Amino acid sequence: MWLQTRMYLLVALMFAILYGVITGLGTYMGAGNAMFYVVLAFGFIGLQYLIGPAIVGWTMRIKWVSEKEEPELHRMVAELAEASHLPKPKVGVSQLSIPNAFAFGRTQRDGRVCVTRGILRLLSREELKAVLGHEMAHIKHRVRPIITLLSAVPLWLYWLAFFMMGGGDRGGRRGGGGYAALIGLGAFILYFITNLLVLYGSRIREYYADMGSVRLGNMPHDLATALYKLVYGNARVKNKEELRRVEGVKAFFINDPSRAWYEIRELSQIDQDMSGTINYSELQALRQKQVKLGSSHKLMELFTTHPNMLKRIKHLSTLTV
Repeated sequence: MWLQTRMYLLVALMFAILYGVITGLGTYMGAGNAMFYVVLAFGFIGLQYLIGPAIVGWTMRIKWVSEKEEPELHRMVAELAEASHLPKPKVGVSQLSIPNAFAFGRTQRDGRVCVTRGILRLLSREELKAVLGHEMAHIKHRVRPIITLLSAVPLWLYWLAFFMMGGGDRGGRRGGGGYAALIGLGAFILYFITNLLVLYGSRIREYYADMGSVRLGNMPHDLATALYKLVYGNARVKNKEELRRVEGVKAFFINDPSRAWYEIRELSQIDQDMSGTINYSELQALRQKQVKLGSSHKLMELFTTHPNMLKRIKHLSTLTV
């Protein structure tokens, strides 16, 4: 409940910032110019919303599979869809070797759940189902459209900063180039802050989807083990071309492949028996521990779409019975 509340507060804060900037700018230079950039930003996001699924499908090299081709995968997705009270999403397999999974689509009825060839070779059935539950939770919570909408705010502020620093006040009330430059600088600072807030919202979304997977009946230690294996699996990927290919869409993944090397050392302290999995007792033991991150890891997390993996698995430990 607290995760959902934080997301609502974030949305309110972002649009309060947007309202304040538009009101102030409208007073300074006339609402016409300000509203033009607002409409342009939201129009750009709307276009991205419409063509986004096609871009993701092409980038991820997705092949949509039938029940005959992948019966077990379809069975798990169907079970999770029924538990979620949602239409069964379209099921796809990405031909990428990077072990991962992702979901996308414009609405709940347009949901699409995909896995890579790499993850099918890496996880057990229970672990894979826990991952698919995470992706199904994304579709159920409708958070991705919210994040997409929020992304328009820093985008508009960036354009506003560029416009004002270029002397954009000529069309409105003349207060001098110095005032325009100051407004541009303020807009750029707000662009930086709101961009961090969008990333924060993306990290909340991941915690929320982890919780959603558990609510669909998956065991927290199965999801924790899946995340643990994905970190190691991503760190072993040698195909640099594939990693570059997914750089722009890695926010869709269940974890960030580019951070895998940084997370391995932290996660090694959880797997006490060195079995390559995180069992129930290990997750319970983590529940009693205080997780502390170094300053560099805390700073790095601010600029990422996914939570620090140790903190994320720690959160899963709080969901154990």
